[in-house]
Amino acid sequence: MSIGDNTAGPLLAGRGLVKAHGRTEALRGASVDLRAGEILAVTGASGSGKSTLVHCLSGIVRPDAGSVTYAGLRLEELPEKRLSELRRTDFGVVFQFGQLIPELTVLDNVALPLMLAGTDRGRARSAAGEWLERFGVRGQAELRPGEMSGGQAQRAALARALVTGPKVVFADEPTGALDSLASEQVMTALVHTAREAGTAVLLITHDAQVAAYADREVQLRDGAVAPLGVTA
Repeated sequence: MSIGDNTAGPLLAGRGLVKAHGRTEALRGASVDLRAGEILAVTGASGSGKSTLVHCLSGIVRPDAGSVTYAGLRLEELPEKRLSELRRTDFGVVFQFGQLIPELTVLDNVALPLMLAGTDRGRARSAAGEWLERFGVRGQAELRPGEMSGGQAQRAALARALVTGPKVVFADEPTGALDSLASEQVMTALVHTAREAGTAVLLITHDAQVAAYADREVQLRDGAVAPLGVTA
């Protein structure tokens, strides 16, 4: 069951997040807020902890310290079953290479989150077709992901992330593998659709032109949020 908006404060908040991979500290006390309907860009150099931040905020991994609150829920206190439910209903995730399932058609890739949530296949495929239409790739619905261009595949991945009507989309370097024209097409489609649906977007990028699509930008440096413009 999807959770309604919490208008009293941020929809999603990470506080003092610490996460280590072995002996390497990826996050060192990072804190970030995301408001309902907001597009927030998190920028930073490679290795600054951006992807780890997404994984913690979306409940994919649990932080070693700190807290993540979504609509009043403390994610680190939830059982894995409840976190999985949230990722099926309230959260959508897009990665740099889309991660579409190569054996499925594009239409079935987009329909899959709905079917996993209990929607019958016919209705799920119908809804998936509508979302592919919104992103301008309806004509590629019966292709396999490997038969599409990079930009087309990434727009299909965005359709898959949004098909369940999530409250938050986590977009981790969604244009990192695309040329400038495809990047512009993907970002234009993402921003337009998110605005239309009232979806909040946490956008991870190292590209200033991509960050410019956001309402607000924060910088991640050495695992912590730094004031904009601070480089040392």
